[in-house]
Amino acid sequence: MTNRARIYQQPKTAMQSGMAGTAEWVLDFEPAEARRADPLMGWSGSADTQTQVRLRFDSRDEAVAYADRCGLTYDVELPRTRRVRPKAYADNFRFGRQENWTH
Repeated sequence: MTNRARIYQQPKTAMQSGMAGTAEWVLDFEPAEARRADPLMGWSGSADTQTQVRLRFDSRDEAVAYADRCGLTYDVELPRTRRVRPKAYADNFRFGRQENWTH
């Protein structure tokens, strides 16, 4: 049985403006079997316990070294670069603005 893993850097959540918690790299295992609905309660689940494991590393190289040492096949997802557009509140009231007034 070969385990497949995914190594990635977590993106920031939509509920925060800062980049807290996005510096570490995460190794998640892909599920070995499909989830199924419990006939009594209707909850979905499986007997695969590897999906509950989430390993955190300080760098991508540490995560890749761990996967190589354990004989895991893995996919590395590189983070997207964040582009910050500087803007000011005063630009909403600027003379000659191109956008429509919204209120």
